[in-house]
This record gives sequence, structure tokens and C-alpha cells, in this order.
Amino acid sequence: MDLGIHGKTAMVTGGTRGIGRAIVERFLAEGAHVAFCARNGTEVAEAEEVLARDGKAVGTVLDVSDSTSLSAWVEATAAEFGRIDMVVNSVSALAIPDTEENWYESFNVDMMGTVHLSKLTIPYLEKSEVASLVSISSVSGREADFASGPYGTMKTAIIGYMAGLALSLAGKGIRVNTVSPGNTYHEEGVWPGIESSNPELFAQALSLNPTGRMGTPEETAASVVFLSSPLSSRTTGANLLIDGALTRGIQF
Repeated sequence: MDLGIHGKTAMVTGGTRGIGRAIVERFLAEGAHVAFCARNGTEVAEAEEVLARDGKAVGTVLDVSDSTSLSAWVEATAAEFGRIDMVVNSVSALAIPDTEENWYESFNVDMMGTVHLSKLTIPYLEKSEVASLVSISSVSGREADFASGPYGTMKTAIIGYMAGLALSLAGKGIRVNTVSPGNTYHEEGVWPGIESSNPELFAQALSLNPTGRMGTPEETAASVVFLSSPLSSRTTGANLLIDGALTRGIQF
């Protein structure tokens, strides 16, 4: 299936590991150019070397809580590729324990990183015929669970913020959506650590999912890239759950 994004430019935060990395790979597989960022310079360099084999991928070392650096990244991406068509806010501080430090970090990284990147890229998206803005939230942003402290609260706020943007930007042809993955297992994620340090919590989380397993980054990435593409041109203001029926509430 041709998603109609060949030659278009995508920006992805947190693009060196997990869901963010899988999203970058999926965009590249569809022939899009990708600018990605992460905080760890070594990981960015390693990812750029590997990803460049599949297409044009440019990595940048930055902390999304630094709005000045974020602005410079957006400007550099526009200069490098000549356009910005699809933006995915994927990075998270993953600050789950309920500490004051984690509240500030979650706000600055998860929430304000999303707000700043969205505002910075909207002027470029207005010029695109594809124009998509997606933020990664979580099932923890939709219902109460063990991560309902700083992490879950900011994920809830992201859903609300993106819904408001969808309404205000619809007339400009910019689609805005949120994707909320369920528990996702990958080597560099939180769940392998929980599996070894808190096997009871891991077993409980696993038992709650009717599919009997956790998701993979690739499963979420496939939906994110499709949602970003013009094939999903009528979808805006949505919060797409990708959780294997983990959540029970009905979305009206």
C-alpha cells in the first residue's frame, strides 16, 4: 500500500529507541525523509549510521525541554529538507514514581516539549498538503493505573491539548491526533526492568491484557505512520488506542 508520503519530511522526537525508533524506521520504509532527535549523543550517532542505509535520516542531539534548541532543530530541518510535513512528539521522560522532581521533569519534557514542538512546526505544516501532527500519549493518560502520578497526568494533558489543536487547526488543513499505546515491551523500555525488579507487578500487568502479551514498538509505529499519511485524511481530533483491548472504557 502506497501511503503517499514518499519524499515528504517527518520529524520524530525520541527517535533512537523504542516506539520512536520504530516510527523513524517505518517512515523511512515508506520513502519519507526523517529528522529525529534524542538526548544521548552516542545513541543518535549509532542510530543515524544504521538508519541512513534505508533512506535520508538526520539525527540531532537535544533535550526537548530546551525550547531554544528545539527551535534551532526545527529551523535546521526545514533548511535541510525544504519542508516539514509530518511531526510526531514521541519522547517521554518516563518519570513514573510520584516525586516532586518527576512532576517537573514530566511537565517540561512530556507536556511542554509537545507544546513547543507543535507551535514551532505549525507554520511549516500550513504549507504542506500532508500536514499531520501526532503526539504519543498512553493508556495511562486515559484511565487510572500504577503510573497515574506525573507520567499519567501529563499523558492525560497531552490528549486534551491535542484535541484543542485539532479543532483550531482543522480549517488550515492540519490534522492533529493522539496515539495511546498500551504496555509495550522492548529491551530498552521500562517493562524489562519491572519484570526483573517487580515480577508481581509485571505479572499483574500482563494478566490484564486479553491478548496475553504486551505490544511491540513496531505495532504502534505502523498505526502512527498510517495516521500521519494522507490515506488517513479524514482523521483528526482522535485518540487512537493501540492496547490489545487492555482498556475497558468505551470512547464516545
